[in-house]
Amino acid sequence: MNEPTDRPPSGTAPEAWPSAWVRAALEPAILGSLAGGPLHGYGIAQALADHGFGRLRGGSLYPVLGRLEEAGHITARWAPGDAGPGRKDYELTDAGRAAYRDAVANWRRLGDALADLGATPRLTAQEGTAR
Repeated sequence: MNEPTDRPPSGTAPEAWPSAWVRAALEPAILGSLAGGPLHGYGIAQALADHGFGRLRGGSLYPVLGRLEEAGHITARWAPGDAGPGRKDYELTDAGRAAYRDAVANWRRLGDALADLGATPRLTAQEGTAR
């Protein structure tokens, strides 16, 4: 069994995370993808794919972008296209940056709790002793 790592090496195509994990982490993952600067939808999808989130379809990505915009975590603006139609660029707001930091802290706490469960001796109901 492969041991999990904190992050796939940059530039690699990691195995996709389980779909339930992707759904649970999609909002903070999108916020994190924007931490380095504005991106359009395809750029966000590519950044997520590069970090194990698989190939997201527009039907998964754009509704979440809409919710993040409504929450004030990102802003969106139309930018002219280089060789075609314009595109919508998304940018992290200060509130989005704070939400991302909070989410990362909470996910770390969850990971610590999972690790602690395996390291903590537990009492069995029948035995009443540590196993």
